[in-house]
Amino acid sequence: MAAQSKNILIINDMPGYGKVALAAMLPVLSTMGHSVYNLPTALVSNTLDYGRFTILDTTDYMEKAIAVWRELGFQFDCITTGFLASAAQVGIIRDFISSQKKEGLLVMTDPIMGDEGKLYNGVSRETVDNMRRLIGVADVIVPNLTEAEFLTGLYQGRKALSREEAREVVDGLRSLGPRSVVVTSGQDRDTGRHEVWGYDHRTGEHFALPYRLIQVHFPGTGDIFSAVLAGALLRGEPFQGAVKRAMDVVERLIFLEQDEVEKNKGIRIERFLDLLRE
Repeated sequence: MAAQSKNILIINDMPGYGKVALAAMLPVLSTMGHSVYNLPTALVSNTLDYGRFTILDTTDYMEKAIAVWRELGFQFDCITTGFLASAAQVGIIRDFISSQKKEGLLVMTDPIMGDEGKLYNGVSRETVDNMRRLIGVADVIVPNLTEAEFLTGLYQGRKALSREEAREVVDGLRSLGPRSVVVTSGQDRDTGRHEVWGYDHRTGEHFALPYRLIQVHFPGTGDIFSAVLAGALLRGEPFQGAVKRAMDVVERLIFLEQDEVEKNKGIRIERFLDLLRE
């Protein structure tokens, strides 16, 4: 197990209350056996699902922390990015990724911008443009269908696509620079089946993996998906197998937590960490 341990840096926001972003990803990746470090893009009082929140932009801190890390010679095997609080952070992260470039470095981006056909409050078209710049340096991206549609400009607002349209969206994302793509919330227009769509650059294959939709919403499930996927890839698991593992973990967690009354705080991930050891 020790040989599998990798240094992974999570660049995402840190909530004061709720299991999303860094609060969700840190325990997952630690449990999977990796050495986990973090660079907060913002401090957020609580998950946005509560409707009231405050956000502290940490761009200045990020610049200072990275400068110190460069002096100390810190190196990472994987860098994952999530929520960004400002356009300036895109340039900071791109420069840092460039400085860390080495054979085997895994860069994963979750272009957090919207869901259910619309952008989140405060997310502008400029944010979409900036996110296109960031995914251009990623090895793997994991947008949901809404984010994929905004990034490509294809089929915006559509909740279901034909197999050909889904492939067009995946290829549109690939044209922006990332090597492998995972669209986490697809639905086949013809069959009604819920699927994860993607492209694996190592095999050159497009794929569609079905999942069971549980009609319950928890914030942070995308962060858990990204964490499990990154952790599995760093262990050397094949790409589609790692995607399926992430899908299965998230589905099982939602099933186990579906009767929890206060869903706005996210899934209580620490209660279920044994799932990651199976």
